[in-house]
Amino acid sequence: MATPQPANPDAAGPSWDLSHLIDLAAAGLGGPIPPAATGNATPGGGSAPSDQAEAAVLSLLDAADALASEFAATHEGSVASLDADGLRAAMRQLDAISELAGRALNYAHLRFSADTEDPAIGALVARCTERGTAISARLLFFELEWVEVDDADAERLLGAAEMEFCAHYLRLARRYRPHLLSKAEETIATELAVTGRGAWSRLFDELTASIRVELPGAEAPASLDEALSGLFDPDREVRRGVSEAITAALQPGLRTRAYVFNTLLQDKAIKDRLRHYPHWLATRNLSNEASDESVGALVEAVKGRYELARRWYRTKARLLGIERLADYDRMASVGADGAAISFAEGREIVLDAFGSVSPRMAEVAGRFFEGNWIDVPPRPGKRGGAFSAATVPGVHPYVMLNWTNRRRDVTTLAHELGHGIHQYLAREQGNFHQSTPLTVAETASVFAEELVLGRLLAAEQDPGTRLGLLAEALEGQIATVFRQIAMNQFEDRVHRARREDGELSVERFGELWVEGQVELLGDAVEVTDNYRSWWSYVPHFIGSPGYVYAYAYGQLLALSVYRLYTERGDGVIPGYLEMLSAGGSCSPEELGAMVGVDLTDPDFWVGGLDLVGEQLDAAEAAAEAVIAAPVSIPLR
Repeated sequence: MATPQPANPDAAGPSWDLSHLIDLAAAGLGGPIPPAATGNATPGGGSAPSDQAEAAVLSLLDAADALASEFAATHEGSVASLDADGLRAAMRQLDAISELAGRALNYAHLRFSADTEDPAIGALVARCTERGTAISARLLFFELEWVEVDDADAERLLGAAEMEFCAHYLRLARRYRPHLLSKAEETIATELAVTGRGAWSRLFDELTASIRVELPGAEAPASLDEALSGLFDPDREVRRGVSEAITAALQPGLRTRAYVFNTLLQDKAIKDRLRHYPHWLATRNLSNEASDESVGALVEAVKGRYELARRWYRTKARLLGIERLADYDRMASVGADGAAISFAEGREIVLDAFGSVSPRMAEVAGRFFEGNWIDVPPRPGKRGGAFSAATVPGVHPYVMLNWTNRRRDVTTLAHELGHGIHQYLAREQGNFHQSTPLTVAETASVFAEELVLGRLLAAEQDPGTRLGLLAEALEGQIATVFRQIAMNQFEDRVHRARREDGELSVERFGELWVEGQVELLGDAVEVTDNYRSWWSYVPHFIGSPGYVYAYAYGQLLALSVYRLYTERGDGVIPGYLEMLSAGGSCSPEELGAMVGVDLTDPDFWVGGLDLVGEQLDAAEAAAEAVIAAPVSIPLR
């Protein structure tokens, strides 16, 4: 197979239309902004914001700022005296402020994701972030006063039916009481976040988005995402060349990215100390509504089954005709990979799979295509990877992809649309309850992936193609469960080392990264020296410390839900859609119960890992069939 070439943006699909976020008519502030004025209605979508669009964004922030000032003048110093009607009215005011500021901030950050290199967009992000931070600082008093309300009085207020739209949110806020500082200290911390963690995270995004990979034989440099797709190539020499090219591209800015990481590690250590958090992961566990014990049980359960990943990599080495995989071989395609898949073809596959389960799922997913809520093609300066942004309840989610015509792009599309459906259905919960904890947020995305893979597998008879599908499914499980826990262990090592030993060198980061990878891969995969720097482009370590274990949590939960669907059929879907529509209005345990899953059961993780084991058995059986009767597919 040829060396991967940078994708043609015009051929890969549409860009998003962000005009809905700054439709001032919807905000009650004037006329709508036409799509063309937002700079996102055409393929490429990265032009500088127009004067009209920027004025609309700032008008939204002006309105939010005015409401926040009015709110502070009315309520500061008197939150404890609010009755049920007063508290409800106050929360409705906060909801309105969040909607206005959220429109502006989401617009700016989505524009920045589409083009991290345009200085005008960067300036708009900075201005919006600064304004948003000032608004948040003005409202800090409310949470600080609310958590000091007597427990019995708080429960009495929250027990009223009219408070359902914010009750769970307000209960969760009270759990942070032991970790809050004084009003003056909280205000300073909020104001300085603009030039602190937020600024460093933005710098990291800009640095990684600017990486260009000189692929062997390519006519032009590739983005990092485009280059990484070359690791799926069945030709080992191509994979080796891609790996070496990526390592070379990571090298020039490696020390700068390490400095950013060091700074943010120490930033978190200081904040954790001042707020009396017992360990580096405590803040993430609290926001995820997960106990330290349950997270520890998850990590140990997954580590105890690392051999599942190793078994597959040994089988894969046989399929590829080599004695032992190297790190750059792990994602190599096996079986029949099929022809390139266009975005239009991928869209039809995903919508058909969703429609076979629920007309409602297909209807919601269809809106993303009809309304240009998806930004598809890779472009220079565009952020790598894929995501779905919930934005605000008054608008709708937006999905970002980097489509490279690989079959894996189809499951990525399904994954992000799963998120999008979840976010869209949860809009009815409003600003306080639209979002779920990260531990539950992956449920819909993984379920959607499983639907698409299951449908493709059921329709496929060719042994080589079946092997390819089963391998892809299993490697998705390995990447999402085992690899994420290995990355969690890397984070654990670097956070502890930074606190105990001081600033970490590039070499020390590489050593700690390799330790976690070797722990996972054992003797099944060689971890090469080239791989030592590959920690340095992972955005979660920078912008969302502790995030990664939630992928494993969500994956195992989603597998359990999908198994119920395969066993019980359409009878599971009403409860599933109810769970998605509930957003974050109740605890993860209550959400799981809606689909018949008991998250309080200590054996829950074991059951999910057993499902991964069953998929491994199926993939190994398919591999043996192909090895015994080789198909006419090159497995180099």
